[in-house]
Amino acid sequence: MKYFRSMSQPAKTSPRAATASDTPESPAGTKAAAQRLKMRRELAAAAMELFATKGYEATTVDEIAATAGVARRTFFRHFRSKEEAIFPDHDDTLTRAEAVLDAAPAHEHPLDTVCRGIKEVMKMYAASPAVSVERYRLTREVPALREREIASVARYERLFTRYLLAHFDEHEPHDGNDDPLLAEVAASAVVTAHNHVLRRWLRAGGQGDVEAQLDHAFSIVRNTFGSGIGAGRTPHAGAQAPAEEAAAVRTQGEVLVAVARTDAPLDEVMRTIEEALRLKQ
Repeated sequence: MKYFRSMSQPAKTSPRAATASDTPESPAGTKAAAQRLKMRRELAAAAMELFATKGYEATTVDEIAATAGVARRTFFRHFRSKEEAIFPDHDDTLTRAEAVLDAAPAHEHPLDTVCRGIKEVMKMYAASPAVSVERYRLTREVPALREREIASVARYERLFTRYLLAHFDEHEPHDGNDDPLLAEVAASAVVTAHNHVLRRWLRAGGQGDVEAQLDHAFSIVRNTFGSGIGAGRTPHAGAQAPAEEAAAVRTQGEVLVAVARTDAPLDEVMRTIEEALRLKQ
């Protein structure tokens, strides 16, 4: 499974993301977005309070709106249902994750970019540990909330799958029909690693160095699914491949020249050199 970062053909993004990145948001727009998020969070807090005291089934949208001090129509301007209100930040977090993908540096491995993207989700939960722990408890108890959470996770997986699929190296020999499967498996592995760490952190009451735990989980994913990705690729015609890859090699007569980024893992550099030596034999 190999990926590349094309300089002439950027990864596909949604129209919404393209518009946001091409048009700077005005101060008024920024203020309106902040007010919108504030109201969504207030409605979510009211919903969680009522779910915890009255129970999910017994709580109505009218009661949530009244507890938040707004009208029923205000609730429906922000959420389509009461189960949606329990996850007020996922839309904004998905947009931030997409922005990470769009702004990724050319030299970064696509799998690393996806790992950075999903860290936006962890930041969302870690910003309010107490709220996140209570939300986790509710989603374990209420099937409708659990289904809503699963639907949110699927959105991240689709985003990351599209991104990885757009970075396969068409110059490498492989069965093109496998590309969607490989991209989906890799994206799913990143999301699964994140969710495993998140659940463990939530079960611990939001205590512990969750970022270190997440980095460890991502290293396992990279070692499992990233073996050979981007290592020892033949540069495309006209491309400046050494600057974009973790390690690259070329031969000059009987001399083997290796070029690697200073942050490249040693095992990746060694694999690149070993592969070049095998090709010379």
